[in-house]
Amino acid sequence: MTQTEVRRQTLRLGTRASQLALTQSQHVADALTAASGVPVELVHVSTYGDRSQAAISQLGGTGVFVTALRDALLAGDVDLAVHSFKDLPTMPAPGLTIGAVPPREDPRDVLIARDGLTLGELPPGAQIGTGAPRRMAQLRALGLGLCVVPIRGNVDTRMGRVAGRGDGPGDLDAVVLARAGLSRLGRLSAVTEVLDPIQVLPAPAQGALAVECRTDDTRVRDLLASLDDPAARACVAAERAVLTALEAGCSAPVAAYAELAEAEDGTAELYLRASVTALDGSDGVRGSASGAASDAVELGRALADELLDRGAASLMAASRSEGGQPVSAPHHHPHRPDTPAATPSGGRNRSTR
Repeated sequence: MTQTEVRRQTLRLGTRASQLALTQSQHVADALTAASGVPVELVHVSTYGDRSQAAISQLGGTGVFVTALRDALLAGDVDLAVHSFKDLPTMPAPGLTIGAVPPREDPRDVLIARDGLTLGELPPGAQIGTGAPRRMAQLRALGLGLCVVPIRGNVDTRMGRVAGRGDGPGDLDAVVLARAGLSRLGRLSAVTEVLDPIQVLPAPAQGALAVECRTDDTRVRDLLASLDDPAARACVAAERAVLTALEAGCSAPVAAYAELAEAEDGTAELYLRASVTALDGSDGVRGSASGAASDAVELGRALADELLDRGAASLMAASRSEGGQPVSAPHHHPHRPDTPAATPSGGRNRSTR
């Protein structure tokens, strides 16, 4: 086989078989072929998270959608794999590396509600479904008297749970989903409200994809370099550094959202917000920090340390013991937005009961 033939040899991309995973993976495959001329074929891999109907928090949270894909990579059955970045454990996998973080979709959460209602228009006692403890905690913390219930299933299944939507049971008044997934699936027309991060702060790395490959596969790493977006990578690095320092996984009620802007001196600057909220919404801590994009990881660690100093560890421990059972939110004032800070010492107001 000639060197040219080796360069153009078809790549095998490992992916989950859900509609969203296939859509995301095909997008990466098409972009890689367009940039390099190398054909890419999708290889379906079944994960533990796909086979079980239990709540993600009961399955162990982080890694339930990832392990089988990583095993396939390490075994040489596939050459690369596409993950929703928020599903990845924070600890790196030996022998594997993130070869590319493509441009990120809008990371905000959205509401899909009956009768076109917004979050503030839902009546007290309305049933609102979500699969994420982070969303459960923050929705309850808004003090709207909503009954937040855990749900599983793909996008269409969850949307079908909303009264008047699709062929599902219609047993819920609303669901909360990630805007990014709906955008990739062409389902944005169903959205009744895009939730402001002041109300519901996104999950770390939400809206971002991670393209993983073997560390020693220089051919694939070189090809993936063309797909990497430095801005998305920096924002995700800061957000996931918060998770790592908190020793939390994707099923913890932790939120983090970084935005990139140009500083006065022309350098890239990150503005990072993060929060930890009690699962019943009764308490929480929020903070913010800003700094150079080149210091993204250090910024995330420093902000996490501040949250820990203010009680984040006890909030996460309590949430783990409570699990994701449906409860009504206590009635109290919603969190106030944090003010930007030049260092991680800013935004020190603890959320009130």
